Amino acid sequence: MGLKPYLEPALAALLVCSAYSVLAQTVPAATQSKFHLAIGAGISGYNPDYGHGHLLGGTLWIDYTLPRMPHLLNGIGLEAEAHDLNYGRTTAPPAQSLQAANLREDVALGGLIYTLPRYRNFHPYAKIMMGYGNADEETLAIPSKPSPPIRWHDSRTVTSAGGGMDYRVFRNIWVRADYEYESWPTFFVNPGNVPPAGRLTPQGFTIGAMYHFGHSGFR
Repeated sequence: MGLKPYLEPALAALLVCSAYSVLAQTVPAATQSKFHLAIGAGISGYNPDYGHGHLLGGTLWIDYTLPRMPHLLNGIGLEAEAHDLNYGRTTAPPAQSLQAANLREDVALGGLIYTLPRYRNFHPYAKIMMGYGNADEETLAIPSKPSPPIRWHDSRTVTSAGGGMDYRVFRNIWVRADYEYESWPTFFVNPGNVPPAGRLTPQGFTIGAMYHFGHSGFR
């Protein structure tokens, strides 16, 4: 399942929020708050916690920093994120095992992000999000007893927590290094056999760049 149906509503919602905050300002133009939207893209490498090593793919994110917050809440914002881990798939299972191959994971998430804009060009942040995840795989029988692959699709409500660092390299251009830990509950970790179900905990890193709309980035 593609992520386009999730990305379009998320982008629309954040743009509406941004437009509302701009229209609500009544101070002179010279002292108005800057536009608080940022859009980024990067390359992700994840341990899927299922079947084999690592998956690679692309990640998109949209950040909206909430304006005019109380001092203690300054830096809180909203984030929408989606990644599609579609590369680095295993094409065959280890010998003498029932194992998943051709695994693919895609996730769309939304939640809160808190940024510390106190270190000039360095902005550390933490985030917590919830969304929807899909996993597609083939379950292959042991090589000594070949049989047609069984294709599986599983979807779950996913929660995640993470953090990282943004660094401004030039005016509105920032780079991001991000770590994320996900939780997929009641996932059938061995679909070729009778359950019990387990819990997947994929985790990985994203390196990318983003553009902040506004004069100097966050604030």
